[in-house]
Amino acid sequence: MIAKPMVAKTGLAGMALVAGMSLVVSLGAGPARAAVCRDTSMTLDEIVDAIRAIPGCGQAMKLFQDCEFGASGDVDLGAAVERKCERDFLAGLTAPRKTAYQRKMRVCDAKYRNQSGTIYLPFTAFCRAEAAQRYSRRALKAAGTSR
Repeated sequence: MIAKPMVAKTGLAGMALVAGMSLVVSLGAGPARAAVCRDTSMTLDEIVDAIRAIPGCGQAMKLFQDCEFGASGDVDLGAAVERKCERDFLAGLTAPRKTAYQRKMRVCDAKYRNQSGTIYLPFTAFCRAEAAQRYSRRALKAAGTSR
């Protein structure tokens, strides 16, 4: 007896399921993640490079919000925003204000520390980036400039 192909028994629904599973497996196979960001497909590294190239903290935060992955890749995006924003204020902080800033960052780190799963990593990344953005805004406002 000759075996019939599986597709013949499962029909179109089965083929769609196999195609969908293949897509999921292929998306997770490569090390580079991609996102549709501002109508362009960009890898994580390309988004980080774009954040670095943007002139100001507020614009960097907007790009982070527009291009977020909702996964662990957001840690790298958030770190790029932090560095961008810190350029506006970190060197000018007094010791007590620097300690306060570091405390805010530790609060963000601790906020979701005991939660299981990687879904909480983006929450921490956004918390840290938002804290850096607040400090940047204050510094720019005090200096009478904006970006």
